[in-house]
Amino acid sequence: MIDYTTEATVFKALSEPTRLKILDMLSCGEMCACEMLECLSITQSTLSHHMKVLIECELVSGRKDATWMYYSICRDRVEILHRFIDYLANTKEDCICGSIHMYCRNGAI
Repeated sequence: MIDYTTEATVFKALSEPTRLKILDMLSCGEMCACEMLECLSITQSTLSHHMKVLIECELVSGRKDATWMYYSICRDRVEILHRFIDYLANTKEDCICGSIHMYCRNGAI
């Protein structure tokens, strides 16, 4: 069963351009927050907010090493998102709208 609320949270996280840029940066591998700040025109607190959103929807994971935070993409979550988008884009027998189409075909609407 699809958890539409969880998927909506991911799409909401992806709807912000800076977060997309962060994910693009992390696609090359793990990065320290300090390295990301060098590439972005944002403050440390703004970066922390964006990372919190990305971590909460499980697109990114973080690990602390001494005083630095290192971030990386959660490839498993990205794969789940990929499968969900693929699911949405393809015709299926058990589609959520199946009963609606039958209702419309019978002239009820």
